[in-house]
Amino acid sequence: MPAKVFVGNLNFNTTRDELQSLMSQVGQVRDVFLPNDRETGRPRGFAFVEFASDEDAAKAIEKFNGFEIGGRALRVNAAEDRPRRGPGGPGGGGGYSRPSFMPDFGGGEGGGGGGDYPSDRGFGGGGGKPKGSRRNIRGRKRSL
Repeated sequence: MPAKVFVGNLNFNTTRDELQSLMSQVGQVRDVFLPNDRETGRPRGFAFVEFASDEDAAKAIEKFNGFEIGGRALRVNAAEDRPRRGPGGPGGGGGYSRPSFMPDFGGGEGGGGGGDYPSDRGFGGGGGKPKGSRRNIRGRKRSL
């Protein structure tokens, strides 16, 4: 059963081959994933290393956590499985979903228009907190 470790605080000049040869000192390395930034193409400063066994991964954590490479102390720990994202990517558009019976006063959390009245929709700055007094907000909550 393969085991993954997270290697953080990497020097941006560290290569995949350097990391693989370092980690192979404690056990059989199956894969090294060194993600690059989408915009710049440079490494992001962390990696995931997959070992052939849990024992090898535990040895790597014990030996290399705090180990200095490229002038930086590595942070090595067990990689946590992250749930896969659904279709559409990580966010964008929208904000919170408003129940159909609530009026849209613009400016809400998801952006859109500024202003306190429905006639202001689509105009004004982008997002942030809705405008208006606290009393007005409490009054709206009570009326629901």
